[in-house]
Amino acid sequence: MPEHNADLVILGGGSGGYACALRAAELGMSVVLIEKDKLGGTCLHYGCIPTKALLHAAEVADSAREGERIGVRSTFDGIDMAGVNSYKDGVIAKLYKGLQGLVKSRKITLVDGTGRFEGPNAVVVGDDRYVGKKVVLATGSYAKSLPGLDIGGRIVTSYEAIHLDEAPKRVVVLGGGVIGVEFASVFKSFGADVTIVEALPHLVPNEDEFASKALERAFRKRKITFKTGVKFTGAKQTDDAVTVSLESGEEIEADLLLVAIGRGPNTANAGYEEAGVTMERGFVLTDERLRTNLENVYALGDIVPGLQLAHRGFAQGIFLAEDLAGLNPPVIDEAGIPRVTYCEPEVASVGLTEAQAKERYGEIETLTYDLAGNGKSQILQTQGAIKLVKTGAKGTEGPVVGIHMVGARVGELIGEAQLVYNWDAQAEDVAALIHAHPTQNEAFGEAFLALAGKPLHSHS
Repeated sequence: MPEHNADLVILGGGSGGYACALRAAELGMSVVLIEKDKLGGTCLHYGCIPTKALLHAAEVADSAREGERIGVRSTFDGIDMAGVNSYKDGVIAKLYKGLQGLVKSRKITLVDGTGRFEGPNAVVVGDDRYVGKKVVLATGSYAKSLPGLDIGGRIVTSYEAIHLDEAPKRVVVLGGGVIGVEFASVFKSFGADVTIVEALPHLVPNEDEFASKALERAFRKRKITFKTGVKFTGAKQTDDAVTVSLESGEEIEADLLLVAIGRGPNTANAGYEEAGVTMERGFVLTDERLRTNLENVYALGDIVPGLQLAHRGFAQGIFLAEDLAGLNPPVIDEAGIPRVTYCEPEVASVGLTEAQAKERYGEIETLTYDLAGNGKSQILQTQGAIKLVKTGAKGTEGPVVGIHMVGARVGELIGEAQLVYNWDAQAEDVAALIHAHPTQNEAFGEAFLALAGKPLHSHS
């Protein structure tokens, strides 16, 4: 078997894997990057980028439909899915080409094929063996389903949902987490009747309860039906429809059932367990510096327990490359990673929920600033709020440890929010900064003015 040697061998060319490869090559390492599908992985080809393109098309559809409310004579005549897909695929193709050029320019050896890790420090692809002084496992995740629920026909996951030939008229979304509410938002904007089924008590259940309730109010206003605290029991499909059964005995007929119950670690048949890598429920366990139990073997991204986010993968990839180069970068604080759900309205957060902050710090203070007091939010005709969570009792000093936002485009505010959390800023620190008027960013500043005890456009 031909053997190829490198400083670093990376199994998986998704967000984390290619970020690690680019930074390691920049730092002078010889790098082999192995990818069985397409460079860029799920995020670029099947996840973040295509779904956000669909969400932008949905926003344009809503704008056309609602133009008359602001004096613009526009009409919504329907969705041309061929046109939407052409637009979406064009965005992906441009980014893909750019990424391929980046990898080539850094002189990274890109191997096209399915790799299998073999201890202590090799990945086998076909008849070739790639041996690294260090090995990084970065094989990403897959869309999960439920036992007995076969994907096919009118039962789809997010993978199939980004390639639909026509916009469905009736959709059931199984799962009210990030993926579920984003697709529910798209389908509603495209003209469908949408029902979300979520077993837990709230939509986006990992968010602060304030955000969940605000999103639920907004979805009710948009006439998106959701059933929370209800368990799915089965689905049957015909050529014309799919019927979804719930534990309550209710049945819902739809054109499409989207299964959006989360993503699982893509570690099966990759050789990890056989090589002695410590695993738990399919995930690869690492320490805070992403080291597995095997010497010189590391793991990152969705196969490591924690947030399954592309930008977490980017950050871990950069961290790991710098760590292996001896730069000793600081450990990544998972709570300091920003989180955005791109439905309409958007949900964005960083840091701890109110419940988590109480558990960790005991006494805390919270403040909620309603977007009704923000000029730009009124111009955009969006509703929502910004909630701040700080340590200590009211009137005492303490860093802001949680920021939670709901409203149109609030994901664009998360940059400043993550600085506040990661730099342990207090209300006075942010209140002293000037925020441009009229912007939604100004609402962020107003919230901190109120928390600092000097509210301007609010009654706090």
